[in-house]
Amino acid sequence: MSASAVFVLDVKGKVLICRNYKGDVDMTEIDHFLPLLLQQEEEGLLCPVITHGNVHFLWIKHSNLYLVATTNKNANASLIYAFLYKLVEVFTEYFKELEEESIQDNFVIIYELLDELMDFGFPQTTDSKILQEYITQEGNKLEVAKSKVPTTVTNAVSWRSEGIKYKKNEVFIDVIESINLLVNANGTVMSSDIVGSIKLKTMLSGMPELRLGLNDRVLFSLTGRDRGKSVMMEDVKFHQCVRLSRFENDRTISFIPPDGESELMSYRINTHVKPLIWIESVIERFSHSRVEIMVKARGQFKKQSVANNVEINVPVPSDADSPKFKTSTGHAKYVPEKNLVVWTIKSFPGGKEYLMRAHFGLPSVENEEAEGKPPITVNFEIPYFTVSGIQVRYMKIIEKSGYQALPWVRYITKSGDYQLRTNT
Repeated sequence: MSASAVFVLDVKGKVLICRNYKGDVDMTEIDHFLPLLLQQEEEGLLCPVITHGNVHFLWIKHSNLYLVATTNKNANASLIYAFLYKLVEVFTEYFKELEEESIQDNFVIIYELLDELMDFGFPQTTDSKILQEYITQEGNKLEVAKSKVPTTVTNAVSWRSEGIKYKKNEVFIDVIESINLLVNANGTVMSSDIVGSIKLKTMLSGMPELRLGLNDRVLFSLTGRDRGKSVMMEDVKFHQCVRLSRFENDRTISFIPPDGESELMSYRINTHVKPLIWIESVIERFSHSRVEIMVKARGQFKKQSVANNVEINVPVPSDADSPKFKTSTGHAKYVPEKNLVVWTIKSFPGGKEYLMRAHFGLPSVENEEAEGKPPITVNFEIPYFTVSGIQVRYMKIIEKSGYQALPWVRYITKSGDYQLRTNT
């Protein structure tokens, strides 16, 4: 079971727009939502599901709006939340910004969208590209557009229109991996994992069938080829276009792709990651006079790779002033509103080591407030490189007209939540 009704409220709890799908929950029940929410906030017990009698409110907040679904059944909560977030995504793609003003300016289109997105409490067409084919933002075109419903709504491939044509058929595949890392003050890696995604930009004519092959450890062991370099992926999530039964049977990633840009899949790899950019720091605070900072950065990845736009954020005391810097490469600057020194290195080759020294004055009166010890954080991007070793082994493109198409593959590794704690 899914939602009975969906409401969009302002921050004062006033209903801006709503749609009653099933009629089994009194629409005035929504008046209880905000008082119950405020009561929970006061008690510090905020909950994503609020209950009043036998009615459940499932809600999310976006900008200055609350999006609320009501139900009096034992509904599938994860489905309703996925729908509410999808609602935000669709409205944002239509109106650029989703806020109170954009709701008030677009009542007609929003009612049209709410009718198409859900039917009798069950999600239907939720792909904004498809919705935009027959629900346009120009009111006078609305009636004309509605008379011709695109085949995507009635066929099995709801995420792709028929009759797409390109002069040059190409697929661009981006394998993007983010490293999350936490290193303690003694230099020990406390936690690390890799979050990856495979993104497509598809420029293919017709209704092509694509098959993607990765060096997936489960596939290699199924086929008895567990000798090569393979990767163990966890928490794999696919775009709706991927045939899940086929993947579960023989690990083949087979699909008819959406046109244009899409995320084909995401995954996580729980593994011990060697820090790609290693930071050593000495932060000395001399009472009532100065703070001296020495930071050494080393690229611990292969020499033929280069990290781009490296940004090393070093915390400094909030009462520091009169900054002086010396760097062996790049540029350091003081950002007082964030209490940080930001050391930027545009190009950082593997195996290289660089040094930054900073000197700050401190006021003669000691700051009485005990400050925490924020970690050093690092941002970077390394093209043509994946830390997990994942590889696209092949991409087969099959289309009934028999055209030849070129797949292009690009690998990028970047920092996720990358933190190194300091002693000082």
